[in-house]
Order: sequence, then C-alpha cells, then structure tokens
Amino acid sequence: MIPMQPISGDDGESILKVPSPGSGERLDIFLSHTGLFGTRSQIKRAIEHGQITVDDVAVKPGYRLKDGDLIRVRRTEPAEYDLAPENIPLDIYHEDGHLLVVNKPAGMVVHPAAGNPGGTLVNALLFHCADLSGIGGVRRPGIVHRLDKNTSGLMVVAKSDAAHAGLSRQFKEHLVTKIYRVLVHGNPKESEGVVDLPIGRHPVDRKRMSTVSRRGKESLTRWRVEERYGIAALLGVRIETGRTHQIRVHLSAIGYPVVGDAVYGNSKKQIVMVQDNAGQTALKQMRRQALHASELRFHHPITTAPLCFSSPLPDDMALTCAALKERATDV
Repeated sequence: MIPMQPISGDDGESILKVPSPGSGERLDIFLSHTGLFGTRSQIKRAIEHGQITVDDVAVKPGYRLKDGDLIRVRRTEPAEYDLAPENIPLDIYHEDGHLLVVNKPAGMVVHPAAGNPGGTLVNALLFHCADLSGIGGVRRPGIVHRLDKNTSGLMVVAKSDAAHAGLSRQFKEHLVTKIYRVLVHGNPKESEGVVDLPIGRHPVDRKRMSTVSRRGKESLTRWRVEERYGIAALLGVRIETGRTHQIRVHLSAIGYPVVGDAVYGNSKKQIVMVQDNAGQTALKQMRRQALHASELRFHHPITTAPLCFSSPLPDDMALTCAALKERATDV
C-alpha cells in the first residue's frame, strides 16, 4: 500500500481517512505503512492503551478497515497508574491456585483509570494475591471481564496465565453463563422476552451506547419477570453477548429502564411519574443502577470441572424490593 499522510491533527494527534484501496486491510498492517510507528508491536501497544480508535470506537489490531473509516491516533502516552496493593476487604466466594471468584460491591471500580487511580478491585487483588501482578497484562492483572462501577456482583479473576487464557477463551466463545437481577421501572406485559438489537456508540453522544448506532454489533439479552410490584419489576436477565452497558441499553430500548440509572433510564423522571408517595419513596432508595450480577457459571480453566456461584441481592436492592412489595400489597 502507498504510504499516506494524516488528513488533520496536531502535535499530539493524527487523523487518517481510509481510502478505497485500504478497505478490508487489517488496522495494524494499514498503520505500519503510515510512518507514524516504528514497529507493529508499537502499534499493538498503542491500540491496547486506547491511543488508536476507528470512528471513535476502540477496536482490535486485526480490525478490518472500511472505506472512509476515520482512524484517530493519539501520540501522547497514557498516564501510568501506581498499581499498589491496598488492604481492601474482599468478599471471596471461591479461591484455588488458578482463580478466585469475588462478589464486587457497588461503588468499586474494577481497575485503575483516570479519576480512579486507587481503591479499585485490582488494588485489593494485588494485596490478597502476592503473585498476581502481570497476569493478563500489567495494567489489568488477573482481570478477565468487568462490571461497571455501580454494578454489584460476581466476577472471576485469573491467578495464573493458563487460567487467564482458558477463561478468556470461554468468555470469547460465550461459554460463560452470566445471570443478573435487575429492578426496572414499569410492569412488563409479557412474563419473558428477548431483546435482539445491535449496540454501538451513540451517533451523537460518544460517551453513551445505543441501539441506533451506525456501527452496532450483534447483541442479545434474555429476560424474565421474577417479581411484579405494579410500578416496577424484578427481572432475571441473561446476556448472550457482552457489550458495554448492554443490559441498561437494551432494557431502556424496550421501555423498561433500570431503576437508578441516570444515563439510560432518566430514573428521576420515572419516579416523578409515580402517583403515590410510598412508591416514590421506595424507588428513591436506589442511589445507583439496580443491577446485580447474581449467578456465574463456567468450567474451571485447568480441571474443566463445572463451577456455579450465586450471590443474593445486596442490601440496597433487597430493601427497595421489599418496600415496593409492601407498597403493592397496600394499594
């Protein structure tokens, strides 16, 4: 391919538009012809660090480019975070020589990032597991999957490279079963359903995800009603894919936004629409998205033994559901 120059940018950033001859080519190979990097390993590292995006979306080195794609290259090095061990209590459900399963509380960030340099699950894991550092990458040691800061529930963490590889394969091949308990606004007409809508970056607000994205990826969510409270319902939700904010985006798209979700659910407006004080008071107890990863099933990456773990509703969700149930019986 003929080397090309950025169409725009400054000292810290370059933007390249993919021409027709570049369509179908791997991102890392395409960039190797631009002169912006010395080696393919530098390109791979920059992609992993979030310095390279395509149409403002994070992609992998092997992403196949399309005609007209805009590649943004940020030349500034990402901030280095001090991954120091911190003596933070962990709610451990299982541990052996290769992995551990923890019950993450709401409010805890999984790994350090801008704005959250410490107090994370990774900091706690490094204190608990002296030999964890570097497994699966020095920035996210042991982390195979993640939960949002304000989502609680079960996570599996790798303690060896072999376990990390095995668990990553199971997640990639959708062999891991993840079931969530979710409190939503509204009273679903059906007892169960499936949401099959692609998810990608919002076409206007790039910090949000959306089902109307121009480059949405296949996403599938199965749900069923476990309890009804009239103005709200507790759902059991199983995700077949693992897109960013998938449950929150999908449930909002079908008209049942997650209670406490200010980003996708406009929860304050939903509460105002409730006609009685008891209902409003019950819903206001949730000060974060009412989303809990309650069940996790997979095969041990080394022994292949089936493993299944279950976590009860955390106090904030349990109290809110109890108040909603009491209000429903009084109405």
